[in-house]
Amino acid sequence: MKTLVIGATGNVGSQVVRELLRRGVAVRALTRSGDKAKGLPAGVEPAVGDIGEPTILGPVFAGVDAAFMLNALSKTETHEGMMGVLAARAAKLKRFVYMSVHFADRDPLIPHFASKLPVERALAASGIPYTILRPNNFFQNDLAARAGLLEYGVYATPLGNLGVSRVDVRDIAEAAAIALTTDGHEGNTYNIVGPKAWTGAATAEAWGRALGRTIQYAGDDLDAWGKAAAQWLPAWLVYDITIMFRTFQEKGLLATAADLERLSKLLGHAPRRFEDFASETAAEWSATATRR
Repeated sequence: MKTLVIGATGNVGSQVVRELLRRGVAVRALTRSGDKAKGLPAGVEPAVGDIGEPTILGPVFAGVDAAFMLNALSKTETHEGMMGVLAARAAKLKRFVYMSVHFADRDPLIPHFASKLPVERALAASGIPYTILRPNNFFQNDLAARAGLLEYGVYATPLGNLGVSRVDVRDIAEAAAIALTTDGHEGNTYNIVGPKAWTGAATAEAWGRALGRTIQYAGDDLDAWGKAAAQWLPAWLVYDITIMFRTFQEKGLLATAADLERLSKLLGHAPRRFEDFASETAAEWSATATRR
């Protein structure tokens, strides 16, 4: 069986590729970047192109039995997702796993949450044997906070004080690989969540313990965060993410006990802990600094 991974070179997609290879699955990886395609693991069949372009769909889906689809945040995310569903339907795939987002239906005023809902509905109407994964906020998003943590002793992500049940992308990848390679997941939607709800202040403290230094939480000022983020993100994305953080501050993004029990059963183990991710990452950063 050959499986197509759409969005194969990002944080999640690259882990899905690794998980499938670990299970002995033949993988075709779709990425927009020819340079990133060159860095794919040995044995992966590269495909370069944009899922939103209909001319590539036939060749990309030819000869595959299953697909994992992750559509990167963009102004055309819904269109790209729809193209993927239509191509999978035309190719009569046996399994299709789509990565949506936790509480997509509860929080449709967050643009990149709302963009996933039409794709979910299209899958339900497509006749494809599908599974939807709805992950919470990623641990690995904090990799972008490295400079602030190491150089200034500050954690600047404005998560608020209600809590976000953040998840390790390795758990997302495992869930995807399981749904793609085993029976019993058709028509299911799984919330992929972490075992603890993290506030901004608690996250700063966890990083402090992992790094062996004091880390201050920069606070919940979204205007200040937006001005800083505008230096490296486009305006439309700053606007989108600001709405997301405001929702986190007002509502949280919290898992239930049922979510955790169901996910643990799917994975065969408890979801990974943020404390362990922070410790692993701090050790990697320290080793990198030593080698320089």
